Amino acid sequence: MAAKWSGGHSSSVLCLDVNTEGLVALGAERGELRLWAGGGSLAGQLQLPEAEDVTSLLFSPRCPTRLYTSHGETISVVDVRALKEPLECFHVNEEEINCLSVNETDTVLAAADDSGAVKVVDLDSKRVSRSLRHSNICSSVAFRPQRPQSLVSCGLDMQVMLWNLQKARPLWTRNLQECKCEEESPQSAGQFLNPPLAHSLSVASCGNIFACGAQDGRVRIFRVTGGRFEDELDFPAHSLGVSQVLFMPGAYWLLTGGNDGKVLLWDVGGDVGKRRKSPAKSLQRRKGQVPASTRKERKLSQVASDEHTRVLPKLTIEHGEKVNWISCMEIKGSRRVLVADQSSSVSVYPLPE
Repeated sequence: MAAKWSGGHSSSVLCLDVNTEGLVALGAERGELRLWAGGGSLAGQLQLPEAEDVTSLLFSPRCPTRLYTSHGETISVVDVRALKEPLECFHVNEEEINCLSVNETDTVLAAADDSGAVKVVDLDSKRVSRSLRHSNICSSVAFRPQRPQSLVSCGLDMQVMLWNLQKARPLWTRNLQECKCEEESPQSAGQFLNPPLAHSLSVASCGNIFACGAQDGRVRIFRVTGGRFEDELDFPAHSLGVSQVLFMPGAYWLLTGGNDGKVLLWDVGGDVGKRRKSPAKSLQRRKGQVPASTRKERKLSQVASDEHTRVLPKLTIEHGEKVNWISCMEIKGSRRVLVADQSSSVSVYPLPE
């Protein structure tokens, strides 16, 4: 059963984050910012200017009392020890911001917005150092751990991009419509009609593996190698769009939240690094050496094997409401999943050890 943190908001909670000291920040519609202690007690509240929806927030990786928030086209920096007014504000985006990310050295912040732009702000000079761009709404951006000049982004243009801050153009781009795995795996009629609009990104602690959740209900996992990234894994996860993906710290455990009201836990560690050889290429090499009947048997065997080893969730949480945001934290030595949905409360679920 889930515990409920309620009573702090009057409207839908849109985003949340947890700092290293167990303090939880919640952002909601109409500029509502609330702080909760890990035990589920309200610890502070602030009404942000203009009463615009708080669409993204995250704690500084270096200073757990510093909180970056986006509301409308504005980025505000808040000291959670004194919730009176923002310490400073940046107005560098032209349209509503969807996602914030800060590198692990806390020197550069990226803000993705509805125009498709990713504004990169140097936090020392307080100026835009780089402007990156998608051709449609940019829904998510994430810096890579251990690589403070590298980040990935995705958007409703169905593009996933790898960037280095030294360059204005992406190092590598992937169109999710071109994913060959989609043609190999049957989908329900509803999924088939949904294009792979990319909604969410998360990078694993190693910095080389990242996941992308899309409107077609699939999760795609990529591996960065040098200045490009390669397909690592692609599997159907939700019956509707995947709104959130989140790698848990230090491992290849992946949490996903969907528009189907489910939160799922996946162990992708056993599949990462086991990139399958292309059956077409393998068959081509064997042509002329193996009878056609044997090749056909091997191909059927390969298909059966792939079905048998299909990625399955380790835990299914039937949340029941469309998921806006997910995070995880430890409470009294046990891991918990925090889920924000269309309501004004947050649900807290236990995770198995």
